[in-house]
Amino acid sequence: MADIFEYKCPCCGGAVNFDATAQKMKCPYCDTEFDPNAFIKKDKRLEEQEPDNFKWDEKAGQEWDDNEEGQMNVFVCQSCAGEIVADENTAATECPYCGNPVVLSGRLSGTLKPDYVIPFKHTKEQAKDELKRYVSSKKFAPKKFKQENRLEEIKGIYVPFWLFDSDTDAAVSYEATTVRTWSDSKYNYTETSFFDVYRAGSMSFVNIPCDGSSQMPDDLMESIEPFDFSEAVDFQTAYLAGYLADKYDVTMEDSIERANNRVRTSSEQVLRGTIDYPYHSVIAKSSSVQITNGKAKYALYPVWILNTDHNGKKYTFAMNGQSGKLIGDLPVDGKKLFALFAGLSVGLAVIIYFIAAFTGLL
Repeated sequence: MADIFEYKCPCCGGAVNFDATAQKMKCPYCDTEFDPNAFIKKDKRLEEQEPDNFKWDEKAGQEWDDNEEGQMNVFVCQSCAGEIVADENTAATECPYCGNPVVLSGRLSGTLKPDYVIPFKHTKEQAKDELKRYVSSKKFAPKKFKQENRLEEIKGIYVPFWLFDSDTDAAVSYEATTVRTWSDSKYNYTETSFFDVYRAGSMSFVNIPCDGSSQMPDDLMESIEPFDFSEAVDFQTAYLAGYLADKYDVTMEDSIERANNRVRTSSEQVLRGTIDYPYHSVIAKSSSVQITNGKAKYALYPVWILNTDHNGKKYTFAMNGQSGKLIGDLPVDGKKLFALFAGLSVGLAVIIYFIAAFTGLL
């Protein structure tokens, strides 16, 4: 059976055929013509492009020694099933995620010891002050929430992170466009030109963070990044005194796919930065990522969790315990939002009126 080759027009998506008269590839739907060599070179490059290859050394963390395990207790939340590690002086506490009481389940065992820890640099009082500043700076937060915002709970917690290092070779094909517009006395014209852009290079990634707690939302943790790993120290249980530590329930193996996605996305962004021609759009269409010397570390990062109450609803904020960056969910004042849209609508109506009057439509 003969092979059937089909090429898609980048302009409209229609099937492109070879036009014997023009000696070019031509789209029968939008009449756009292409140099056949462009398709041939693209096909050859795609054929030579190797599939993604992500290989990680799946070893991270250390074993606890008997003395260290004996100094740590594990508390379990009966509501959300979160597991919290604390020193032996912590008799009882509340779950930093849902606020319910947690119960002591026993001594720490059956888990890895972190390789590194970044100690807290910001205090509880600094976290409270930053929350007040953050809330007061938000224009659409309800006035009542700003004035009567009640801090229900604040906890300093070390969040488990898997940190991935790798050397990476990446190749990415981008589809780029330029747009030109003009008009005459009858019509407005738009011309969109499509370009196939290829970039390849080698780069290294260090300490790509993936949090190892299912209780801690990934987007919340990514929002308070970055953490400065240069301030990390070898782990010692003394750093946990007075704080809680989340016991990881997402293993390094289960975090690899997320690390792969972050490597792939970052590689595409790095190579995208080498395209200096002023295209109007540049979109990654295909990529090949090869990882070597992939390895992981296990670390604890400092986070303040602040829970507030407003009209019977809980709002949770997280603050980077190292840098002080704070992020959280806020209620929105519907009246302020409505006033904004009403103002924009009136302004738009005035602009349309003057355009219509100027062009003689009124």
